[in-house]
Amino acid sequence: MKTDRPPDTVRAYLDALRNALKGSSPGLISDALADAEEHLQGEIASNPDKQEAEILASVIETYGTPQEIAEEYKSMETAIAGPFPKPEPKLEQHHGFFSVIGDARAYGALMYMLLSLATGVFYFAWAVTGLGLTAGFAILIIGIPFALLFIGSVRILGHVEGRIVEGLLGVRMPRRLPVQTGADERIWSRIVDALADIRTWSSLLYLLLMLPLGVTYFVIAVVGIAVPFALIGGSLASLVSGHSYVQISDVPWLEHVFHTAPGLAFAILVGGALVFVVLHVAKGIGWFHGRLAEILLVRL
Repeated sequence: MKTDRPPDTVRAYLDALRNALKGSSPGLISDALADAEEHLQGEIASNPDKQEAEILASVIETYGTPQEIAEEYKSMETAIAGPFPKPEPKLEQHHGFFSVIGDARAYGALMYMLLSLATGVFYFAWAVTGLGLTAGFAILIIGIPFALLFIGSVRILGHVEGRIVEGLLGVRMPRRLPVQTGADERIWSRIVDALADIRTWSSLLYLLLMLPLGVTYFVIAVVGIAVPFALIGGSLASLVSGHSYVQISDVPWLEHVFHTAPGLAFAILVGGALVFVVLHVAKGIGWFHGRLAEILLVRL
């Protein structure tokens, strides 16, 4: 049933804004909701003697309707070029195997894979240590503030990781931390809200998953870089010097191939083809991890 009735509560306003932004990137929706919620809650806090519906009616006149705010955010998003601006539609005609050599997303994903080992170890250690200390301090008076600090650190790390994902993988992630609703909210209410927020647990899961994922990404990246360039560099050196540096005693016929000029030339071709394969694999991993980050780190 269609209705033009303006929202009379903050929740109704945010729901209408979410519906108006349907189809946009989760990161954009998250930022728009956080900005709107912060503004609306600020207005309510500064007018304690007025009803929420009355405040919403006044705010809509100055701040804008959910549909107007949604259009403004969509316009800003198209005007601001991200780390990987979309090419013009007419240029999106060549998607061949070798076109990946000029795709910035593939190199960004490869860089992310190399970095993921360090970030994965740090995230995992932080999450495990924080969970252990939180459980240990639960029976002490410092348990509650420590739990709050740990939950806050998980959200901050999730936000930092989102910035890394957007910078290297080109996936639009939230550019601001979620707003803490209710300035006068009691500490116990904040704990309950944080524990009830699914993004607290999904962000923690993401930090734990980054260790196995980071190790996997790093190994794929290192092997993917080392093997093709070893084939190309070793074969070129062998052709120039006239001596083969490959010793494969268990496979005599393969070792013989690397002692012949045609075999070395073929190895160079194989190494060159592997470079393109690695870039395609990196781009695929970047796409997969970007979707995973959207699912686990973006709060809607």
